[in-house]
Amino acid sequence: MTYKIALLAGDGIGPEVTAQAVLVLEQIGTLYGHKFEIEPALIGGVAIDRTGVALPPETLKLAKASDAVLLGAVGDPRFDDPKVSERPEKGLLAIRKHLELFANIRPVKVYDELAHDTVLKPEIVRGIDLVFVRELTSGLYFGKPKKRWETTSGRKAVDSMYYTEHEIERVARVGFELARLRRKKLTSVDKANVLESSRLWRQVTIEAAKDFPDVTLEHLLVDTCAMSLIRSPRDFDVLVTENTFGDILTDEASVLAGSMGMLPSASLAGIPACGTCTFGLFEPIHGSAPTIAGKDIANPIATILTIAMLLRYSLALEKEAAAVECAVSNVLKAGYRTCDIIGTNAGAKQVGTIEMGSLIAKALKG
Repeated sequence: MTYKIALLAGDGIGPEVTAQAVLVLEQIGTLYGHKFEIEPALIGGVAIDRTGVALPPETLKLAKASDAVLLGAVGDPRFDDPKVSERPEKGLLAIRKHLELFANIRPVKVYDELAHDTVLKPEIVRGIDLVFVRELTSGLYFGKPKKRWETTSGRKAVDSMYYTEHEIERVARVGFELARLRRKKLTSVDKANVLESSRLWRQVTIEAAKDFPDVTLEHLLVDTCAMSLIRSPRDFDVLVTENTFGDILTDEASVLAGSMGMLPSASLAGIPACGTCTFGLFEPIHGSAPTIAGKDIANPIATILTIAMLLRYSLALEKEAAAVECAVSNVLKAGYRTCDIIGTNAGAKQVGTIEMGSLIAKALKG
């Protein structure tokens, strides 16, 4: 069967890590008899350079015509000036919104081989297997009013954390559905002691829970959750959060896994039923890391694991997805590491971006 994949490599290390992900995808095609038509398009800083906008209309059109979208990273320090009106990140927010992909699935798994090489004690991180469901198309990043202005008393700015009942309910249901497939525990993260939007979030989540009596629901304030992620991360199964909280907490969670270079993500409009698929945008959680771009040291594992999520959720190819995850695990078991996860293991063998991608592709089995 033929599948059409839109490739938005983006900025910085994006082209490097997506190249290795494509290598793995093509090897999956060879082993399992699939054909992947991969068509590139622009997004982010590179798109601004060539077209003047971070999300060209042609890119959005291609994305909508594809079975799935693979995204590398966006971001470029050349656009960090607050006075710049068109920023690379604008393209990322826009494509999520236009494609109506409201649920960002971010699994956090600690491989046994890396448990001794994080900044935390092995007994804290070993066996971690949790999933964040981050609301992606509303909240503080999209709420209105959003503006800056000058007054006689000085400069002012406002951002609005805005949510509707519908936006909260649909992402909460994704969390419940995912928890039902796992260990049947959902943690809803909010700031209900301070924020009115969080009080609505908690109320709507409680109401949605009535349809999932087999799932245990708990509520945590975001600051308590941030502490618990470090103190007792294995207590968590699935966490559902609003947009900004999820952005921050999942970056924190990358410390558990040893590096941002280990965490994939999938942006979806819901969890597909068993044996079915749904359109999605797939990207590693890390940024464009411009300071290491072109040096062949970026970790491609997060992007390769993102390919596994793409195969599972958007193409309903579970066996192929599991093969990618198994290949990653076997390469780590063999002692191969990029520089961000090399740790203190004397037997570890440091490799670059290209070699790591090649090793994983070769470790795939049909």
